[in-house]
Amino acid sequence: MFETDPSSPFLDGALLIASPAIGDPRFEGSVIFLCTHSDQGAMGLVLNRTAQGIEFPDLAEQLKLPRIVRNPEVPVLIGGPVEPSRGFVLHSSDYALDRATLRVNDDFAMTGNVDVLRDLARGRGPRRAMLALGHSSWGPGQLEQELKDCAWLTTEASREIVFATQPELMWSACLSRLGIEPGMLHAAAGRA
Repeated sequence: MFETDPSSPFLDGALLIASPAIGDPRFEGSVIFLCTHSDQGAMGLVLNRTAQGIEFPDLAEQLKLPRIVRNPEVPVLIGGPVEPSRGFVLHSSDYALDRATLRVNDDFAMTGNVDVLRDLARGRGPRRAMLALGHSSWGPGQLEQELKDCAWLTTEASREIVFATQPELMWSACLSRLGIEPGMLHAAAGRA
């Protein structure tokens, strides 16, 4: 199992890649960025489910954000089934709002405050960002059990995978990083 910090059993900043054994149609073929993971549970954002028909400029207008200075390329995603009306911005670590930003690691941060959207609209936000509507979460021990049950594979998150890979190619790109061909995976996964 991949670990972001060899001294920690937690996977903050890792990518979860759904295996065919996931058993939950909401997550089939998903890639999830883990924002937090501790003995209290975990929270992450699905990176490869585009919100159909929703564009950042349209959301900016609905939220009455300042007029967009530049048209930022901010993909709008379905981050998960929990709190689907709430937005979370996964972004590069070059930006932070005082107490509203969670610094995940040297490359990634997450902000769940509308001020990041205002800054993006004004051209003062992070260099790279994506907006996720909703999130995915696990209670204490739940993700660990799903990992034992082979529902997820893990790999290190990279800026290239997160910010530069098309959502429809992300799952197979993550598997390729692990040296796995998608056709090699079977729903009846086992353990050695």
